[in-house]
Amino acid sequence: MKDGWDKSKQEVRQRLRAASSLHSPEECARESQRIVSEIRGQTAWKQCRVLLSFAPISGEPDLRELCHQALRERKTVAFPRYLQETGGYRAFEVLDLQRDLVAGRFGIAEPGTACPECNLNKLDLVFVPALGFSLDGVRLGRGKGYYDRLLAKVSAKKCGVAFDWQIAAELPWESHDVRMDCLVTPSGWHDVTRQA
Repeated sequence: MKDGWDKSKQEVRQRLRAASSLHSPEECARESQRIVSEIRGQTAWKQCRVLLSFAPISGEPDLRELCHQALRERKTVAFPRYLQETGGYRAFEVLDLQRDLVAGRFGIAEPGTACPECNLNKLDLVFVPALGFSLDGVRLGRGKGYYDRLLAKVSAKKCGVAFDWQIAAELPWESHDVRMDCLVTPSGWHDVTRQA
């Protein structure tokens, strides 16, 4: 059964990558602005004091403007950093995005070695990227499982962040896949209702 899911996931990843390639950087920037506006209106955002965000790669929404605002409001802002010794990601605080984020493993910007580690138990809100999400909170990542292993240790509200073209009616998932509590797209904020 697992082989079938793996094959299905790879096919869906190919379709989502193809859909993403149809959208220009300028369109992604405009749609990212709409996502930021949606988040700003949410109670979860207004009440959170400690958040985990992400540095976007090509085709992902850009929340850096929101992170700058969070720092101005004296929220604690953390980003994932890959640790070679553990073979996984942990969260580290940043005080200045330009100064503290450096090129890390896989070419993704991440906190430098001078940044202090953030206790995952203190997180209120986690913004999560992906290739795609389904409306029932299933996340389809890039296939390495790094994010799922990090998210499995987090009890905070997990919010999938995506463009509308990254949302599918349903996606293949396995028991170790961590589901989102909500999704935000340029079209709005969606609290996830899981089927019993």
